[in-house]
Amino acid sequence: MQALEDFGFIEKNPLNKCYRLGPALLQLAQTRELTVPRKLGVQGPLVELAKATGETAHVTVLSGNIVYPLTSVESPNHSIRAIMDNHAFPLHATASGLSALAFGPEILQDIALNDMPSFTPNTVTTQQDLLDNIRLTRATGFGMANGSFESEIQGVAAPVFDQTGLFAGSVSVASVATRFTPTLARCVNQNLILASREITRNWGGHIPNFIEAAWATTFSPSNELEAAS
Repeated sequence: MQALEDFGFIEKNPLNKCYRLGPALLQLAQTRELTVPRKLGVQGPLVELAKATGETAHVTVLSGNIVYPLTSVESPNHSIRAIMDNHAFPLHATASGLSALAFGPEILQDIALNDMPSFTPNTVTTQQDLLDNIRLTRATGFGMANGSFESEIQGVAAPVFDQTGLFAGSVSVASVATRFTPTLARCVNQNLILASREITRNWGGHIPNFIEAAWATTFSPSNELEAAS
């Protein structure tokens, strides 16, 4: 412990005498960001996600109160596929937006609840329905949007965290809705978990235990039987 303190990896809190992370780790985090930028940290997992699901995979980042696209890999299997050409993703109407609402800063909910434009007949436009969707996202660990932003697209998103320990963005799969069968849904969810873990690790973060527990519950035998019945 003394050696770690001497090199700045930990420091003693003068108020309670407990140890906490030291300033040297901030320097290491900055160095890693310079050597492994965020786009580079997602490229490999995105390619694997697109291959495994056969659908378009993409990553969004939260900057301030807006969910922006970072990068995407289009479906390698289908000529008719989701194209990610959005400048931003609405909080209330997209899988990435719901992920941000469920796992990001609380202020996002206030913003979304007061700004819910309708994009399709499936867009959520009432506060109660949006709150229900946020609760479902927290319970399952996945944001899900079925034709709520683009009528023919179904999206699923999993949260990603960075070195701050906070929500940083989402990794998502966008599929043509008519292809989104229960079998594909299971494949997408399973591979989103792998991608989320890997991107989070590349960004210096870790998946919170409550999200891992939500994913485990989603894939519990009882839930699988209920979904199949």
